[in-house]
Amino acid sequence: MIRRTAFLALVLLTVAGCGERAPADAPAAANRSAAPEKAPPPPPRTDTPRVRLETGAGAIVVELDARRAPVTTANFLSYVDQRRFDGTSFYRAARTRGAPRGEGARGFIQGGIRRTARRALPRIAHEPTSETGLRHRDGTISMTRMEPGTAMGDFFITLGAMPSMDADGEDPGFAAFGRVVEGMDVVRRILAAETVANAGRGAMRGQMIAAPVRIVSARRAP
Repeated sequence: MIRRTAFLALVLLTVAGCGERAPADAPAAANRSAAPEKAPPPPPRTDTPRVRLETGAGAIVVELDARRAPVTTANFLSYVDQRRFDGTSFYRAARTRGAPRGEGARGFIQGGIRRTARRALPRIAHEPTSETGLRHRDGTISMTRMEPGTAMGDFFITLGAMPSMDADGEDPGFAAFGRVVEGMDVVRRILAAETVANAGRGAMRGQMIAAPVRIVSARRAP
């Protein structure tokens, strides 16, 4: 298993060199000039809303925790309701070093807007696991970020427990906000996807999926 510091570096560098890099003041202006089509009104509020991600590899259903991670959940649902995830992809398969590629693989898959300015909403406050009580277990959905408070529309799903992602002392960790309730076989399939040896920079090198798995749609599920 990768040591804690090395594995955290995989995620902290998650946005380096992939897709358009949005300047700090770009999202708001971009949103005004390129707003997506108007989405239908959201259904009644629930503390455990579910979202169905239809992907080119199959469907993944995630159940979010609006009670313990309200800011992060609301942000994810904003991307869903405004259909900003439609047409994006899972573009990274970060397998734990030494783990098998197929059955028994561990690591995480990463998807979302790749910090594309025209899709981005404002950055959100960080909700560490030390405050929410959530943990990075098998099937956890969590937000990628650079520094705390920079998360927007990119997220990852774990395969296998990853306590190194949790907040610990001065380490703020990452903002877990839900779990996969259907489709872990799809997560495994994406994690096993072929990656390009020379693609990506820094810790991401060799983790970029050769044929990114398209997120066809993301909708609230009953």
